[in-house]
Amino acid sequence: MKISRLPVISLFTGAGGLDIGLEQAGFTISVCVESDKDRCKTIELNRPDWRVINRDIRKVSTKEILETAQLRVGEAALLSAGPPCQPFSKSAFWAKGSRVVKSDLRTRLLSECVRVIAEARPGGYLIENVRGLAYRTASATLEALTSRLEREGYSYSWAVLNAADYSVPQKRERIFILGAKDGSRMPLPEPTRSRGSYVTAGDAIGDLDDGVVKDDEMVRGKWGHLLSSVPPGGNYLHLKKMRGGRRQPFKRRSRYWSFLLKLSPDKPSWTIQATPGTFTGPFHWNNRRLRIPELKRLQTFPDDWLFYGGNSSVMAQIGDAVPPLLAREIGKAVVAKLAGITTPLQTAASVPK
Repeated sequence: MKISRLPVISLFTGAGGLDIGLEQAGFTISVCVESDKDRCKTIELNRPDWRVINRDIRKVSTKEILETAQLRVGEAALLSAGPPCQPFSKSAFWAKGSRVVKSDLRTRLLSECVRVIAEARPGGYLIENVRGLAYRTASATLEALTSRLEREGYSYSWAVLNAADYSVPQKRERIFILGAKDGSRMPLPEPTRSRGSYVTAGDAIGDLDDGVVKDDEMVRGKWGHLLSSVPPGGNYLHLKKMRGGRRQPFKRRSRYWSFLLKLSPDKPSWTIQATPGTFTGPFHWNNRRLRIPELKRLQTFPDDWLFYGGNSSVMAQIGDAVPPLLAREIGKAVVAKLAGITTPLQTAASVPK
């Protein structure tokens, strides 16, 4: 059987952001497991050679994953995964505290990652999630995950990386958990940018603005008219006084930081949201909602990457994704190591039942 160069098993593939970057670093995506139909269609539009299993991972056996990938146990170089992160998000903690982590069934999806790692025995793994997984309130979840990985013979290390440090025009902090089958520590990439040399939103999307604000791009509703009073790079906290001498309508910390949040062309974008509310930014510095091509640029998707689905679905796909440029830098850091750990098996290996 011919083994592809550094094959990857991708779980919770989404719109492919993490795996685009890994592909650019030299990996080959052998199989994708994704439950959302629109995201699977997105993958099929752009990478018809990526084999896709469109089902809930909890209903997909490792045997089926390996057979679809045309791999045997131990032949995958890497397992990549970005499980749903809402239980650990800042908004979840802001709303309900640690009860969300304890009660949300989606936290159990991390265990599915370990299950496939334990049975498929890839050379290494890469799991991405929101920074909240590193918070004290989620410490038991993170410890349970890493302890189980250790019991399976895999090393682990984790770090919170800011995408802006890796030439992504967006301040976006996410936790990355990495490990290797040989028990050694997985390397992390060195930053390619420092605070004074970040790629700005203006650098990324300035050429896409035509100066026109279309009707469906206007921010309406109770607070929409206030957006023009917020300076570029600011949010609702900059509304110190209203016209006519009225007091500021919002108390400090009475809203999310992203409330009426506006981009500055001279700074990286704030974090792109997957499911923004009516007044949730970031908004364009020209007082309008961001367009899909602009969101793609801020997340470093290729301009020619197509998305399937309605506007809200596409926005969610983009906002949930790992910026491909960040994923590429991580992939470059681990690709040489995994090439040494993982080689095609010389003898037949059994596939788990």
